[in-house]
Amino acid sequence: MSDWTKSGWRSKPRIQMPDYTDQAELQAVEAQLGQYPPLVFAGEARRLTEQLGAASRGEAFMLQGGDCAESFEQFSADAIRDTFKVMLQMAMVLTYGAKVPVIKVGRMAGQFAKPRSAPTEVIEGVELPSYRGDIINELDFTPEARIPDPAKMLQAYTQSAATLNLLRAFSTGGYADVHQVHSWTLGFTEAENAARYREMANRISDTLDFMKAAGVDSNRSAALHTVNFYTSHESLLLEYEEALTRVDSTSGNWLAGSGHMLWIGDRTRQPDGAHVEFLSGVLNPIGLKCGPTMEVDDLKHLMAKLNPANEAGRLTLITRFGAGKVGEHLPRLIKAVEEEGANVTWVCDPMHGNTIKSASGLKTRPFDLVLREVREFFAAHKAEGTVPGGVHFEMTGQDVTECTGGVRAVTDDTLADRYHTACDPRLNASQSLELAFLVAEELTALREAGQTTARVG
Repeated sequence: MSDWTKSGWRSKPRIQMPDYTDQAELQAVEAQLGQYPPLVFAGEARRLTEQLGAASRGEAFMLQGGDCAESFEQFSADAIRDTFKVMLQMAMVLTYGAKVPVIKVGRMAGQFAKPRSAPTEVIEGVELPSYRGDIINELDFTPEARIPDPAKMLQAYTQSAATLNLLRAFSTGGYADVHQVHSWTLGFTEAENAARYREMANRISDTLDFMKAAGVDSNRSAALHTVNFYTSHESLLLEYEEALTRVDSTSGNWLAGSGHMLWIGDRTRQPDGAHVEFLSGVLNPIGLKCGPTMEVDDLKHLMAKLNPANEAGRLTLITRFGAGKVGEHLPRLIKAVEEEGANVTWVCDPMHGNTIKSASGLKTRPFDLVLREVREFFAAHKAEGTVPGGVHFEMTGQDVTECTGGVRAVTDDTLADRYHTACDPRLNASQSLELAFLVAEELTALREAGQTTARVG
């Protein structure tokens, strides 16, 4: 967009963003961030766009996962490693099921800000501003903790840089070796209740053994020894995003330097709003959350504004309807996309529409509802003849008890045992890997149905 500027969003309606009380401090922080190096590079973003374009055609599949909201207090190398590890395991299982490359995108190194359903919250008669993520204010329920603090953007940048540094080391330093990743997965299938997944795991073992016997050795093949791993987050705090936006010297286009892929949330997707305006002008691949309230006309307007060149891989539509509601909403959005001839990548977020309050009073997400929405997503695309391009999970590599269900069942009674999230409940490592096996079954069935159709045709 020739008339786009990185600060143009400031003249648009803004919601879900803090009102900083000290403008001088805010401007000083923005200026300091403006001098820092970008966290990601334009070539990486362009490569991810190309790969997401492949996913839109069924030639790849995206796995996007990570924390609901990253925490300053819980930041550690072990936590990063554990989430990276389980995502590699999930990707291997999905690769086997889909027989296409799996694009690995972490909700990491930037997922600090969270939209909230209300600007304030009340506890025991005391009303305070809502907690909006560690990049903005603090979780402690005190007036001082809930004041938006611009300096937190600097801490978020530092933590994101450290996270990316470790992720890049893990991706290329041997930790991602395909044989090691599969050995971790075999440990999961040894559980008594995981027997149904053992057959697929054994087939993967046989494939790896065959490759080794044929001379395809991970020590000599970078494809088996390293991975491309990308980062993503919701582009919510636009002062932070603008400060890290840079001109790509190769193309002359603008890069949002805070992460490889940024998305617009279901609450901030107003076609004439600040968030849409900002992301319309950067070269990064963009995600757009689509909930039950997404109107067809708004979707058409948003597609035209966010992807005017209709570039494959530029725009990913991340659907989040809730189990039992996919059939009501997804087909009408698919028809709108088809009417426009738009290139989009369809991804399922089965987390946000399936949050309930447990008997104990804690927010949770039942595993069975998450799985049901994924299956409905695949069924709708099969019925419409369109391509399901990926899945989007809130998850962690830690052994938390936040979502109920799974083979190592978490129940309402055990939710409080290791309930550590500051915002929404996450799948734990076991639940995440189990879900990958179940999604792989869907991908296998879809692939085999396609092959059957091709033979008949």
